[in-house]
Amino acid sequence: MKKVSLSTLWTTALVLGLSSIAFASEGAAEGGATSMAALDFFIWSVIAPGFGIAFAAGFCGLAQGMSLKAAVEGVARNPEASGKVTVTLIIGLALIESLCIYALVVALIIIYANPAAKLFM
Repeated sequence: MKKVSLSTLWTTALVLGLSSIAFASEGAAEGGATSMAALDFFIWSVIAPGFGIAFAAGFCGLAQGMSLKAAVEGVARNPEASGKVTVTLIIGLALIESLCIYALVVALIIIYANPAAKLFM
């Protein structure tokens, strides 16, 4: 039997838990509660990108730290390969940082140019 990591279980529980909250709010938009549904939509449109960029920045920071640790260990073991390791490290750090910047761009789009906001206006 394949072992499942604890992070996989937490991620699955988080996704399933948040999706149930999202689907539970469908019944509340009956009658005069449409303005409240719109308000809830805009509140969550601000909260979700905040959590998204927080997770992206946190995990990108962890990934950068782990890659820097591995590069320093590699240079310590083989000092002659420091040039190749440094170039590879800089390219890897740039790619990791671009993921965080991409998450920031998506968060800003959701906050300021929300494409789903037309449904509630």
